[in-house]
Amino acid sequence: MVDVIRGFALMALFLVHMMESYELYWAAPREDAIIHGIFLLFMGKSFSLLALCFGFGFFALMRGAAARGVDFSGRFIWRLIVLAAIGSLHALIYRGDIIQLLALLGLMLPLFHRVKSNQVIVAIAAAFLLQPVLWVQFAAIFLGGGPGEAAGAALAGGDPAMPIYLHGNFGAVLRENLVDGQIAKWAFLLHSGRILQIAGLYLVGMVLGRIDFFGRLSANGRARRIALVAAVVAALATHFAVAAMSHAAVPQFLSDDGYRLLSVIVGGWFDLAVTAIWVLLLCELWLSRAAVLLIPLASVGRATLSLYILQSLIFVPLFYPFGLGVYDDWDSVTRLWVGLCGIAAQLVVARLWFARFRYGPIEWAWRSLTYLRTDIPLRTTQSRAG
Repeated sequence: MVDVIRGFALMALFLVHMMESYELYWAAPREDAIIHGIFLLFMGKSFSLLALCFGFGFFALMRGAAARGVDFSGRFIWRLIVLAAIGSLHALIYRGDIIQLLALLGLMLPLFHRVKSNQVIVAIAAAFLLQPVLWVQFAAIFLGGGPGEAAGAALAGGDPAMPIYLHGNFGAVLRENLVDGQIAKWAFLLHSGRILQIAGLYLVGMVLGRIDFFGRLSANGRARRIALVAAVVAALATHFAVAAMSHAAVPQFLSDDGYRLLSVIVGGWFDLAVTAIWVLLLCELWLSRAAVLLIPLASVGRATLSLYILQSLIFVPLFYPFGLGVYDDWDSVTRLWVGLCGIAAQLVVARLWFARFRYGPIEWAWRSLTYLRTDIPLRTTQSRAG
């Protein structure tokens, strides 16, 4: 089930990247019905689903190690250091890499693993998801200026790296992504509240593992459906709240910076509500006859790291001017069809790969570096022989 969610999240994130032309869309954004629909359904939700699965994956690793009588905390930290290094290399090609973020924020998980009370963990997760830092910045603006103005200005400001991406050669893009591009990315993650959002979702995923949520789907159907209704209501309420804030009544008592911050906060809650909807809908489908349609996503979910990096290696040179430069040639319909064909290809490749191999290629390398071993079997036949 978790592999299915992870695979769905990766394919959704891929569609968002295709609509964004791997960030070049934001140089001159022209939203239409297709782009609006993809962004509404998946932007901010796909990486949230991955964060939720990351927290669950941490729990599964720790539980498995505990069953063997091993403390995995130190090894997990080393595992994240390796992952951060992989993400840093990937970020040279695509500045928007999220592997770095997931790895570095994951360093907090061993600390919270020692907290035994699920209620305490949920309370801390809720505090993160309420975005206290953004509320402090909003209050500073509302009360007459202060540090919150810097956050509002950062959300409204342009991207200093975009001229390089639009006109630079491959070497210039690499240099930009090495330092300045990363600074801009991390500033956006901080001012948009995504860092706290991912931290909160990590903890939620860990608690879902502790209560065996995905292992007891048949037993918690009623509670799950109630949660689905609540998530739909929350999504509708926050969506219309963001829409209402664009009317003239709000700017009368809020500055532009304050309006932007408030929109980010409420918009983040909308993303969380839709994330919950996707999880609960996938669970319902998994228990129905439609489960057969979800099974191919499990193979994609097992190779998330490899496919995520492969997507960038193919499509960044395709979109960027140092390669084919089709970012301003393809309209949204073309990008959508290419994206859907790319999803179909990844489903087929993943299925064929796991017919012969136990791990994705980069997953295998990551596992080998985690344990500092080279004899970890990759082929399925090796596993059977062992």
